[in-house]
Amino acid sequence: MKLSPGLHKLSQAILVDKSQQSARNRLEELTEKTTKAIPNYYLEHEPSASEWLASLVPTKEGTYQYLHSLFPSIGWVPRYNWRWLLADSIAGLTVGLVVVPQAMAYALLATLSPDFGLYTSFAGAATYWLFGTSKDIVIGTTAVGSLLVGNVITSIQDSHPGVYTNEEIAKTLSFITGAMLLAIGLLRLGWVVEVIPYIPISAFITAASITIMSTQFPVMMGIPGINTREEPYKVIINSLRNLGNTQLDAAIGISCLILLDLIKRICAKMEVRQPSHQRLWATISCLRLSFAMLFYTFISWLVNRGLPKGESEFRIVGTIQSGFKHAGVPRLDAELVRLVIPQTPIMMVILVIEHIAIAKNFGKQFGYQVIPSQEIMAQGTANLLGPFLGGYACTGSFGASAVLAKAGVKTPLAGLFSALVLLLALYALTAVFYYIPRAALAGLIIHAVLNLVASPKTCYKYWRISPFEFLIWIVGVVVAIFTGLETSIYTTIGLSLFLLIVRIARTNGQFLGRVPIWQVAVDLGADGDAQNERPQQNQSEIEVRDAYIPMDRKDASNPEVIVQSPYPGVFVYRFPEGFNYLNKTLHLNNLTAYILKHTRRTTKEENVKSHQLLWCESRASQNIDTSLPILRAIVLDCSSVNNIDITGVQGLIDARNALDRHAAPSLVDWHFAALWNRWSRRALATAGFGYPAKRSQFALGNWTPVYSLTSSFAGAVPEDACAEAKKKEQLAKTDCESKVERVKSDENNEDDLEVILNCEQRVRSLGEDGTAALTKAAPLRPVFGLDRPFFHIDLGQAVSAAVRCARMSD
Repeated sequence: MKLSPGLHKLSQAILVDKSQQSARNRLEELTEKTTKAIPNYYLEHEPSASEWLASLVPTKEGTYQYLHSLFPSIGWVPRYNWRWLLADSIAGLTVGLVVVPQAMAYALLATLSPDFGLYTSFAGAATYWLFGTSKDIVIGTTAVGSLLVGNVITSIQDSHPGVYTNEEIAKTLSFITGAMLLAIGLLRLGWVVEVIPYIPISAFITAASITIMSTQFPVMMGIPGINTREEPYKVIINSLRNLGNTQLDAAIGISCLILLDLIKRICAKMEVRQPSHQRLWATISCLRLSFAMLFYTFISWLVNRGLPKGESEFRIVGTIQSGFKHAGVPRLDAELVRLVIPQTPIMMVILVIEHIAIAKNFGKQFGYQVIPSQEIMAQGTANLLGPFLGGYACTGSFGASAVLAKAGVKTPLAGLFSALVLLLALYALTAVFYYIPRAALAGLIIHAVLNLVASPKTCYKYWRISPFEFLIWIVGVVVAIFTGLETSIYTTIGLSLFLLIVRIARTNGQFLGRVPIWQVAVDLGADGDAQNERPQQNQSEIEVRDAYIPMDRKDASNPEVIVQSPYPGVFVYRFPEGFNYLNKTLHLNNLTAYILKHTRRTTKEENVKSHQLLWCESRASQNIDTSLPILRAIVLDCSSVNNIDITGVQGLIDARNALDRHAAPSLVDWHFAALWNRWSRRALATAGFGYPAKRSQFALGNWTPVYSLTSSFAGAVPEDACAEAKKKEQLAKTDCESKVERVKSDENNEDDLEVILNCEQRVRSLGEDGTAALTKAAPLRPVFGLDRPFFHIDLGQAVSAAVRCARMSD
């Protein structure tokens, strides 16, 4: 009787349901047999959304730890002692003398008067010790940060001339930046820093250094009429064109630059020649900036002391008000905030990257851990409070931090002593600052940033490590010189992220083959001659294992090594860059195309007419090549896979269906190696992976699960007990071997065979008794759940299980 289409579909659904029910019953039966064979069984517990949500609820202990982590100073202030106090005071005062001229010079880069640099450095020095996790960091003005502040001020002044003062713009920028950084620190989002790669920052630092030198060169040479806020290449060209207008400032600026470099070189050589006085020469080198400023300030006073106020032979700093004359609540005008916010991201990126890089560098050097989120919080606090004192955006200073580290600092409290020096400068030395030559400050800035430019050796290292990233570095420097720093940083970050996406999305996976290997140790010996320790006379004792390397041989392995398939019809595929929606299509297309090419169909359509074929198929595609194997199993190396999204799971389902049609009526087993993430395992199990194919009642035929068991678990026999049992067995074996040797050497002994057999029996019995005792005390237990037999602990077990099942299917 012919059924109607509706009844036909219903009957098919009933059959399929019965088939799946039969498969499930068969799987349950096999699982029951397995649990009988392994009494201490374990079934995998799948994660749930409620479990994940529960993990987000803060506990009492976690809340306490979080609040305690906000103030790291609580951990070391109670242990503070007079030795730390002496070291911190010396280091802090030394850094204070270095920071004063630097802060005044860098404030000029921000288009502010020099005293704003002192306010900024004071805010950072006075607050960092409460929140910071590095003893060597000095928060204050920096060349790059000051240049960015100056760029923001110039940009707003060009678009809204005369509406806001430079001071108002700088304070608003610092306040907004500090509030955002403080929020990032409180939310513990410091890991976001790792999103920015190193190459864009390196290119930015080099480009910023070139930009700074181009802006300070006409100041150092006393060349008037140069617009230093234009693109760097224009500033350089205009400066060279107007070299004929050089004034007396050049004598001070050039000599200051030469003097600073000369002192640095002499001190570096003397540190090598006189190791016993290394600390002294290092201190002299650190104080060269202060010495140069005092020296040229004295010369300026001698030259200009008789001139009326406001007149000078060369450009000088001029009047500086004593004390915190610019302290007050920053003006948060709505329109000004709207203008500043678009400039904030670039400011935050550079300030944070510069600070964290310096902190981590000193942390590695002196052996302590830096917490990025806490450093960002400390940085945010300094930038948030700085505007109330008159300061602008600040961050960790590499030069000042290096001085602090060389001075032997012990704790972050050294910043308070630096703050005292800054207070002294603000209240007692402002009259002296009047005579500081601007050309000398320009020479100081050029000297400070000259070392930030990447050297040819560094560029060559970039090329050797990653040519593509080196090209991004070149693009960043060129773009900065011809357009500006903001365009440069965004361009290089965008190119770096694009390169990352390309590497993730377009990196081909590899089909792996088996290579039997054994490890050979080479003892160089006392005389340095290499000796191969591979035992030649007892090959049976060599532990041979299988390793898996790419079959296409496009790796670094020896091309003469023969790589074999683990078993006909078993394919091992490795995901090199994870598995997600970006690379799903590439990986699965390569996987299915390769397998279809290297396996044969198990059925042939004899009566298919040409017009019944798909347009992309040919009659030749229906022929069966009997030399090719039948597809049995696929092993996926998931050691680089953590998360699998819905797109990836659906792609695996589609690939499974396509290969099932190719291998019909058999079904293909999918094995997953080293997949640890519970959510990924749950996702694949939901899609029908993780256990034998159960889409027909005949699919669960002969197969043998392979599990990983261990005797190491809670309540197991201690390791020392196992070691003791092995030691006794080894001693008995050694004693028997010595008896056997004596019997063999005694020609008159006729009972040698009986003695040997008795010794062997004794060792065997002792080993069996010891093994039984240990097994009884520590029975083996599975590492992973028995209900997911195709999720394997490593690639070796996965291939072993796939090959075992394939052999049983043949």
